[in-house]
Amino acid sequence: MHWILLSLIVLAFVLIVAEDFVHINKAKSSLFLGTLVWLLAFIFPEPGTDAASIQTQLNENLLDIATLWLFLMAAMTFVAYLNQQGLITQMVYRILPARIGQRQLMLLMAMLALAFSSLADNITASLIMLSLLSSLKLKTETVLKFAALLVFAVNSGGVSLITGDVTTLMIFLAGKVEISNLFLLIPAAILGVIVLLLTMLGGTSGELDIPHFRRPVAGRDKVIALLFVLTIGSTLFMSVYFSVPPVLSFLFGLSVMFLMYQFLNRNTPSSQSVLEYIREIEFDTLLFFLGVLLLVGMLKELSVLEHLPALYQVMPVYAANYVVGLLSALVDNVPLTAAILKSGIDMDRADWMGLTYAAGVGGSLLIIGSAAGVIAMSKIEALSFATYLRFLPRLLLAYSVGYVAVLAIANSML
Repeated sequence: MHWILLSLIVLAFVLIVAEDFVHINKAKSSLFLGTLVWLLAFIFPEPGTDAASIQTQLNENLLDIATLWLFLMAAMTFVAYLNQQGLITQMVYRILPARIGQRQLMLLMAMLALAFSSLADNITASLIMLSLLSSLKLKTETVLKFAALLVFAVNSGGVSLITGDVTTLMIFLAGKVEISNLFLLIPAAILGVIVLLLTMLGGTSGELDIPHFRRPVAGRDKVIALLFVLTIGSTLFMSVYFSVPPVLSFLFGLSVMFLMYQFLNRNTPSSQSVLEYIREIEFDTLLFFLGVLLLVGMLKELSVLEHLPALYQVMPVYAANYVVGLLSALVDNVPLTAAILKSGIDMDRADWMGLTYAAGVGGSLLIIGSAAGVIAMSKIEALSFATYLRFLPRLLLAYSVGYVAVLAIANSML
């Protein structure tokens, strides 16, 4: 049974990587196989274990999963509301000038992608920026450059805040880094994006007109947007000064948002119930994380993760973390990060920061390595695995520079 369970877990990870080729949604396959391995563990317990011990193991994993799941649900509900009201899109179009040079536009869009993915999530940031890119009349080669830059910028932006990237949140919740440590990742993330931008400027010139689709923004939507920003800020503040778990702060902010929405719409009986916006969030993403963490939890119980530190025994920690980032271009960064956290590898604060950057940004190296890349491939017709692969040397350079910058900053500041 040990080898059967292990084979099912390997199959699950293969299906995740090959999602675009087998046409099976990774949320469905990971949830199916993640629950199946635990069912089999109960039905066919290994020698020396019983149902009670397996239940204890499952409860420990479910506690970690619930904490992450609830935090994501709260954050994504805020984003779903603001996105459906068009407030985020309106903000982007109002920031951009009516006419701008292509090089300046490339820089501005990269910085916007980086900022949006920090405050919201990679999926929303990718959709907004790629929709803007699709509305511009650019040559195919230029579109491909923009797309590669946006994918890298989106993934880079998420690593510095717990609201931006799940792996960052996971490492933070495990107590490996503090909020103040994560802020030190911001200059390194920006540097990596700038390096990639500089390699993309060749052959890019001229100016273009930016289409503007302005419409009035309702006052209540501005209030909800302000509440979202305050929730993020208070989550960071409460965590640093009072050690309040981020999930509790965000759930409180969500409850305030529900009450505020009802108050603001008290004279509009026909208005949509605020609870309806929960249905707008990307449940595929939430179910995928649930399935993956169940799989990784079973890997831990099968003692497979005890072999993971071997990578850290044959090379220095900083080199092993760098390789983990490369692996995240092929294997989803969530199971990789979860596996390292559960394996008990000993690292200092600077190396945990390096892993945070590597796991979050390394997936940019291949188009299938991140949600941002998969979305880009579906939105940009000319973008494929092969066309994106042409940018691999530049992406690898930018990733390497950013990673070295993280270690340099962390070792000098901590």
